[in-house]
Amino acid sequence: MKFSNAILRVLAVFVAITAVQILAGALSAILLPPKAVMPHVMQHILQWVFLTNALTVGALCILAFRMEWRGWTLGAAVAAIPLAIALIDGIEGIFFLPNSPIEWPRIFLQSALGAVFSVPVWMLLFGRRAAISQQHFHPIASKPRGERAWKLLVSDVAYLVLYFAAGTIIWPYIKDFYATQRLPSMTTILTLELLVRGPAFVVLCLLLVRMLGLPRLSGALAVGALFALLSGVAPLIMPNPYFPDAVRWMHFYEVTSSNFVFGAVVAWLWGQPRVVPAQALHEAA
Repeated sequence: MKFSNAILRVLAVFVAITAVQILAGALSAILLPPKAVMPHVMQHILQWVFLTNALTVGALCILAFRMEWRGWTLGAAVAAIPLAIALIDGIEGIFFLPNSPIEWPRIFLQSALGAVFSVPVWMLLFGRRAAISQQHFHPIASKPRGERAWKLLVSDVAYLVLYFAAGTIIWPYIKDFYATQRLPSMTTILTLELLVRGPAFVVLCLLLVRMLGLPRLSGALAVGALFALLSGVAPLIMPNPYFPDAVRWMHFYEVTSSNFVFGAVVAWLWGQPRVVPAQALHEAA
């Protein structure tokens, strides 16, 4: 694909996804009207929205360019990634921000509508391209059952360890804010991170490994960077009325760094030493 054509596709996706988000926000407000007065709208809101969309679209376009799937499969897979991250983060937010005025059902509805409306965008702009030549690697199907079991366990525990390590580092800077909330018990936190967020993020990282089809080292770096961008940078770079800036930036550093390491660990653990060309596989058969 020519570079100019690729840039035009990225710009077209950016414009379409921005329009989709506006539509999803309007529809969610109609279907689930706000129960309380909305917080004061921050300055330069459109610029922040454009920046967030640009980061998200840029990361997803890299996946859309690389992945071998086509048609509705491509559209659904790409649209599902930011939706899954939004839902997983929202579930944690319900437990950690019980005193916040955030209306989670409306946020979930807006995220779901945005994902559904974005599927045809990705399908039309990327799903009708000719098949790419690289041979993709299936990180799960290629492993024996026993190996899959212990790697899933190690990946899940790695998320828990990184979550607590990063959280412990920033806790002195955010504890005053969370003193205004009602934090869940340690049992609830362990259950949430080990049985919900951890496994969900492992699956997402494996999906990124599958989409990118890169060798182990480059795949680990790419998955770590893309996962950190989609799950840390994009959701937290924009100011919001619920987190003070100091708290938001602490979470930004925490989530971005820990999720980069986590994504890289998962991709390295499940990756392939090198990409085997399709022609070589055919000759070997």
